[in-house]
Amino acid sequence: ATAIDSAAAISKLPVTRKSELLALQREAPPFGGFSAVSGSAISYIFASPGPIYEPGTKRSDFWRFARTLFAAGFRQGDMIQNCFSYHLTPAGAMVDSGAHALGCTVIPAGVGRAELQVQTIGDLKPNGYVGTPSFLKIILEKADEMGVDVTCMRNALVSGEALPGPLRSDFAARGIDVFQCYATADLGVIAYETEAREGLVVDEGIYLEIVRPGSGETVADGEVGEVVVTSLNPDYPLIRFATGDLSAILPGGSPCGRSNRRIKGWLGRADQTAKIRGMFVHPEQVNRVIKRHPEIVRARLVVDWIDRSDSMKLQCETARDGTQLAAAISESIRDICKLRGEVEFVAVGSLPNDGKVIDDIRRYD
Repeated sequence: ATAIDSAAAISKLPVTRKSELLALQREAPPFGGFSAVSGSAISYIFASPGPIYEPGTKRSDFWRFARTLFAAGFRQGDMIQNCFSYHLTPAGAMVDSGAHALGCTVIPAGVGRAELQVQTIGDLKPNGYVGTPSFLKIILEKADEMGVDVTCMRNALVSGEALPGPLRSDFAARGIDVFQCYATADLGVIAYETEAREGLVVDEGIYLEIVRPGSGETVADGEVGEVVVTSLNPDYPLIRFATGDLSAILPGGSPCGRSNRRIKGWLGRADQTAKIRGMFVHPEQVNRVIKRHPEIVRARLVVDWIDRSDSMKLQCETARDGTQLAAAISESIRDICKLRGEVEFVAVGSLPNDGKVIDDIRRYD
């Protein structure tokens, strides 16, 4: 440990990947030996697809969300409608922890039940929203349908999905100032947007590197590579943890005055894993769907951006088809991937022979 006294020294350490963390957790449950605390010091144990388990402790603002919320315009005394999930994932708790540290009141709304969400906003008048951008769109459209005034919401912090320019403009036209942040279940906040809206400022509680995909070698500033993060959380330190996300360092400082480095934001995945509606879907999960249905010869999950929302369709090579089989496969997708997806039957031998299990064709132009 005494030899790790510089950024250059950190860059010489091995990269840890999710697959390795999963294996280590199997060998030394529940956290693979990475948690520095145990027993009653652990307040939460969350589960991400894999499953991979993440701790949450009593440390104030454990995931470092307060600074991110402040940058998005939230202040002490504000009321936040938190529409991130509270079901096994840490997303909801991440926001709660930061909001409480900032002095905000939280409505733990979670996801779904759009009518009740709208009614709650109409009754309680929260200042802002935190959640995925697509669900904010659903809430606003449902409010229009119900005739409920939701103009009390002036700020929004969104994550888990891309925020295309046209969708941001739609929110702005309604008087909602929207900011993005980049966070993961393992690491908490990685980077956040400020009023300058020129990239994302790297959170001050981590050390971030951009490395060449498939290696641990750092690349030059401006070059696209994989985001690798060293968490400075004393309760759960992860060293050179590979996110699987692509980004690049932006040159210079932010016009907003914050002095830490900036990244361009999310530029895609370094592997075939895809983030869909805020949830990661892994090739291993798609293969589990295929194995559950022997009628499927080959398949690929096609991820697209349709009507300003993520969509996914499992294209299945099979000699059989029919609504009953399609319904069974669709149910398996929901059971294994925790997301709804369409099923399309195609002729045997018609899918490209390129090794892809997940084909992410989303474009946000």
